[in-house]
Amino acid sequence: MKSVTRLIMADHDCESLSLVSFLLYVLITAISVAGGSQDSDREVLIDLKVYLESHNPTNGGMYTAWKLEEQDVCQWPGIICTPQRSRVIGIHLSESLIAGGLFGNFSALTELTYLDLSRNTIEGSIPDDLIRCQKLKHLNLSHNIIEGELNLTGLTNLEVLDLSTNRIAGSIHSSFPLFCNSLVVANLSTNKLMGRIDNIFSGCKYLKYVDFSTNRFSGEIGSRLGNLLELSVSENVLSGNISGSMLRGNCTLRVLDLSENGFVGEFPGEISDCKDLSVLNLWGNNFTGSIPAEIGSISSLRGLYLGNNKFSRDIPETLLKLSNLVFLDLSRNGFGGDIQNIFGSFTQVKYLVLHGNSYVGGIYSSKIFKLHNLFRLDLSFNNFSGKLPAEISQINSLKFLILAYNNFSGGIPHEYGNMLGLQVLDLSFNKLTGPIPSSFGKLTSLLWLMLDSNSLSGEIPQEIGNCTSLLWFNVANNQLSGGFHPQLTNMGSNPFPTFEVNRQSTDIIIAATGECLELTRWIPVKSPPFLFIFAILTKKNCRSLWRHILEGEGLFPGCAGGLMAHTLEIPAYLQLSGNKISGEIPASISQMKRLSMLHLGFNGFEGRLPPEIGKLPLSFLNLTHNNFSGQLPQQVGDLKCLRNLDLSWNNFSGTFPKNLNDLNELSSFNISYNPLISGVIPVTGQLSTFEKTSFLGNPLLEFPTSFNRSGNNTSSEKPDNGRKAEDEEDEDTIDMSVFYWSTSSTYVAALIGIVALIYFDCPWNRAWFRLVNAFIAFAKSMWS
Repeated sequence: MKSVTRLIMADHDCESLSLVSFLLYVLITAISVAGGSQDSDREVLIDLKVYLESHNPTNGGMYTAWKLEEQDVCQWPGIICTPQRSRVIGIHLSESLIAGGLFGNFSALTELTYLDLSRNTIEGSIPDDLIRCQKLKHLNLSHNIIEGELNLTGLTNLEVLDLSTNRIAGSIHSSFPLFCNSLVVANLSTNKLMGRIDNIFSGCKYLKYVDFSTNRFSGEIGSRLGNLLELSVSENVLSGNISGSMLRGNCTLRVLDLSENGFVGEFPGEISDCKDLSVLNLWGNNFTGSIPAEIGSISSLRGLYLGNNKFSRDIPETLLKLSNLVFLDLSRNGFGGDIQNIFGSFTQVKYLVLHGNSYVGGIYSSKIFKLHNLFRLDLSFNNFSGKLPAEISQINSLKFLILAYNNFSGGIPHEYGNMLGLQVLDLSFNKLTGPIPSSFGKLTSLLWLMLDSNSLSGEIPQEIGNCTSLLWFNVANNQLSGGFHPQLTNMGSNPFPTFEVNRQSTDIIIAATGECLELTRWIPVKSPPFLFIFAILTKKNCRSLWRHILEGEGLFPGCAGGLMAHTLEIPAYLQLSGNKISGEIPASISQMKRLSMLHLGFNGFEGRLPPEIGKLPLSFLNLTHNNFSGQLPQQVGDLKCLRNLDLSWNNFSGTFPKNLNDLNELSSFNISYNPLISGVIPVTGQLSTFEKTSFLGNPLLEFPTSFNRSGNNTSSEKPDNGRKAEDEEDEDTIDMSVFYWSTSSTYVAALIGIVALIYFDCPWNRAWFRLVNAFIAFAKSMWS
């Protein structure tokens, strides 16, 4: 009996020990799968590398430098590890030429807190896998082409979120509050988000910086802004009144940007409760009534943008107390009459923008020419008449003088050549007559000289060649005559001292106030190489674009003369079209190494086109309606980045240069009405893509019978509509499904077998228990 009892107790002990060992095995397996290690992180990163390289096999980013033979992934570029180098906690692959959809297994990096994949071409929607990265604190996917709706409800630890400049759509009114409880920074600007955002910040107690600009949000702004320091909702379709209760009390705002919306009514004086406010931007709304006098009590205010509204013309004298005010924009309010006298008292202001107000006078009575701290004075798009005020030259600090689109007449004061710090002079679209002052040759800091659409006469003074910073020169549509002096080709030869001055400036505020008015006028954004910028232009990014330009940073795609390699440059342009300039083009034009756009059309130029023109980095060349003659230089075919070429209405002769057919980027071509040109138009190549209208009036040119008159190329190859790729993807999906089912089945079968061994044979139990003990001992030795 006792032996039976001992046997039963032994069986019970054996079952208990076996059950414990079984549970321990399951626990160890779960920990090894869920917890991860650097080895498991390494496997994920290898999968990431393979994934990224499969979507961009030729031009990879820094992930291509991940060496698989190197065991320590913390050495890999863009990888951030814990101080103990035990786990991966961050991935930084910004500007790494990543293409395709977002990698779908980031959640396997269980300690991941930082992910920056900005400035790539990632497409598709955000996968559900990403919202399982519950420890993620910093997520930057900005400047991609991500689509779909925003759903990050699982990322409750997020502190910094930047999804700007994508294609994310839909409403965020219900989803945003679900993941904003830890957010400090939220940038969703430049997307396609819509719906209401009123009271959306009420539950985001840590939120400080919000940028929802350039979307399609509608409705009103709620009455609660929490503890926000910066709020930008510009370029949406928000409307209604701004409630004083939104600002009343403990307002912590430093930047408030409500520009480019549909807000109406009077702006509340409670804005004065925002004692730390530095920038107030109300530009481009329908605010009416008086400008709040209470603004004058915000001593920290530096930028005040009230343009393009319907404010009354009475300017509160309290604004004169704003001792830190640098930028004052009261443009496009339709004030009419004379410039208000109060503007002559804003001695602290450096940027005064008053364009588009229908002013007719007041330049002298307001005494604005005595504002000796002014960097920028913009009086364009008004109705000023009479002579240009020479007294403006007394403002020695001026860098931007913009008097375009008025009715000024008479000559240009030679005193304007005494403003040695001037970087922009825009006198275009007036009724000016007489010569261009030779004193302009002293303006060595001048970047832009815009004199187009007047009635100026005489020669272009050769002293303009001394303007070594002059990259953008436009005198189109005047009555200028004379020749093209060789000394003029020295203009723009060394703009770097001016760029350096702008880089060193600690108080530079961008020339545009967000409306892109100057950008679209001073830069021919609808012509190459500037064309690409027109597609991405928003009111918001005008400011950053201007800063890049003023500091000489490479921004526009260009290429070295005769080379196909594209580079980011600050390209120059020379626009002399629509005048009476004659003579030959000097061979020294090859010295204009940055010249990307050359428009000499509608003049009286004659003689041979110098072959040295092939050394220029031109994207745009227009010689139409001149008297050029002789053989068209073969070197024109060396302009590999040329996109627009107009040689029409001249007297070119000789054989048609065959190498023009190698200009693969050419999108606009016209050689019509050069009756002395002979030869055969190629049947294939770039020229075959243009219609016959590009070759009219040339009786000596031979057109092949197969000449493509429509400009449309066809292909005999049938499109597969991606069916093959879909089939391969389906096969991959099936293979992975089989793998997962087989693996799961094997795992379940093994567990069932272990259970059977535990409960039906105790000797096998003890063997199994010893095996588990050995495994635990081995694991301890490995972890230690």
